[in-house]
Amino acid sequence: MAVETTIPTTTSTSLGPAANEKDAEKLRFIDEMTANADAVQEKLLAEILSRNAETEYLQRYKLGGVTDRATFKAKIPMVTYEDLQPEIQRIANGDRSPILSAHPISEFLTSSGTSAGERKLMPTIKEELDRRQLLYSLLTPVMNLYVPGLDKGKALYFYFVKSETKTPGGLLARPVLTSYYKSEHFKSRPYDPYNVITSPTPAILCADSFQSMYVQMLCGLLHRLEVLRVGAVFASGLLRAIRFLQLHWEELAQDIAAGSLSPKITDPSVRDSVTDILKPDPELAEFIRGECSTGEWAGIITRIWPSTKYLDVIVTGAMAQYIPTLEFYSGGLPMACTMYASSECYFGLNLRPMCKPSEVSYTIMPNMAYFEFLPIEMAAAYKGEGDVHLVDLARLEVGKEYELVITTYAGLYRYRVGDILRVTGFHNAAPQFRFVRRKNVLLSIEADKTDEAELQKAVENASRLLEPYNATVVEYTSHAFTKTIPGHYVIYWELLVKGSTQGMMPGGEVMERCCLAMEEALNTVYRQSRVADGSIGPLEIRVVRGGTFEELMDYAISRGASINQYKVPRCVNFPPILELLDSRVVSAHFSPALPNWSPHRSS
Repeated sequence: MAVETTIPTTTSTSLGPAANEKDAEKLRFIDEMTANADAVQEKLLAEILSRNAETEYLQRYKLGGVTDRATFKAKIPMVTYEDLQPEIQRIANGDRSPILSAHPISEFLTSSGTSAGERKLMPTIKEELDRRQLLYSLLTPVMNLYVPGLDKGKALYFYFVKSETKTPGGLLARPVLTSYYKSEHFKSRPYDPYNVITSPTPAILCADSFQSMYVQMLCGLLHRLEVLRVGAVFASGLLRAIRFLQLHWEELAQDIAAGSLSPKITDPSVRDSVTDILKPDPELAEFIRGECSTGEWAGIITRIWPSTKYLDVIVTGAMAQYIPTLEFYSGGLPMACTMYASSECYFGLNLRPMCKPSEVSYTIMPNMAYFEFLPIEMAAAYKGEGDVHLVDLARLEVGKEYELVITTYAGLYRYRVGDILRVTGFHNAAPQFRFVRRKNVLLSIEADKTDEAELQKAVENASRLLEPYNATVVEYTSHAFTKTIPGHYVIYWELLVKGSTQGMMPGGEVMERCCLAMEEALNTVYRQSRVADGSIGPLEIRVVRGGTFEELMDYAISRGASINQYKVPRCVNFPPILELLDSRVVSAHFSPALPNWSPHRSS
């Protein structure tokens, strides 16, 4: 029997003096939940198992209504989405019997991940909206500890919905954020001076992304002097908004000058939503023309919205590559990553939201779901069979990495989310985590396996060579090119050239050095394959013209992706996407030499 790590002995640590009594209540709740993390988890698991005791899934494993942790761990296996797909498909097809949850499945939340090329369907129940709303309600009290005066202005947030689909059995299937924005929790939210957003709700709920973005940007410009924070869910969404401003500032300025809305906005509710605020303002229109017509976009966020205190965007994980571009457009504003969530479950929040992006740690709230953790060394070896020792939330070790496993009220039991987290410390008895990466391999030609984190590091290393030329990598993706022998990695880069050198791309010699720098940053198996085995050819960078990744996103949205949840795929294999990328290539460059590799070194 494995010996469990003892629970850390902690005393309750107060987060700080609250801005008001309402905030104080929320901060006390955070401290109470985290101080009693293990007890909260034990009680929550018992509640899930008790209420779902008669479900087909738990009956299959003969839990017999037992709700203690030891029996649960002994009888219920750890699973992946593929393991649950038959049950999920039955629910999607209309089976209303209690298969996974005793409470009716109210809808499916579509994950940004895929299984066999299809979007994953995550079952959810109505009360999960309450749980998600509770986590949202904790964000502002924490932010108020670090940024005073947020009740004195507004937030310019770019929020979007996607029109939902229905399963054969009639259940809605939509992204988690669409579910939230279309809920009464959001649409009928009470007035909160700390959470006044510039975007009208009809504009957010408009499924036409152009009309939605146009009116949200327009309202952001009309309220520009009141805006205290600018954001989107992901960094990529905020950059898409800036790109939209670059393309449409003339039309926006024209509408503001005339006090009338563009005929391109045809949704009646969206048009009505700006009637009261859109009045002729030639002075504002001239200001926007003055700022945008020069073609100088450095610091555009603070130039147009001068009171902005910070950006509210997720820049952890794959989003980290957007940090330099966001710094360019914002003039170096802080970036707050406030929460950690997914379609499967909302997990927790960042108790130090104004820290540097590289230092972001999330505190998982123990009342959201039952959390277990698979040590990363065991995750690599686990083949889906046999007993495995998962570690409880309050028994984790600082410095170690784990794969996240969850059990939810909606019927996911010991489900592998696929996120790899590193424990960075504790708040009271609750561990804090740095998001490391998604558990997947992006690129492989032969024995090599390159994951997202390694590719990100290689791109960052190589992009430093572009700094003397005022150029940065604004987007990238990759492909394992196997039509030649040997195959090789192809990395697609979209570059942004700033300042006086705008429009002049770095030369071929510079790009070749970037190819080699990427190879130097890749793992030892890759470099051995290149140097000793010759089983991988020289890495290739294909530079694509500006706006290519915007086209890639538009293509994904046209095929059903959510504008909120869309993330640039870090590896592409779908032929139409490869054809799009290759049709936009302006230059191609190969690594000019072999990377360093020694048989006597392991890294």
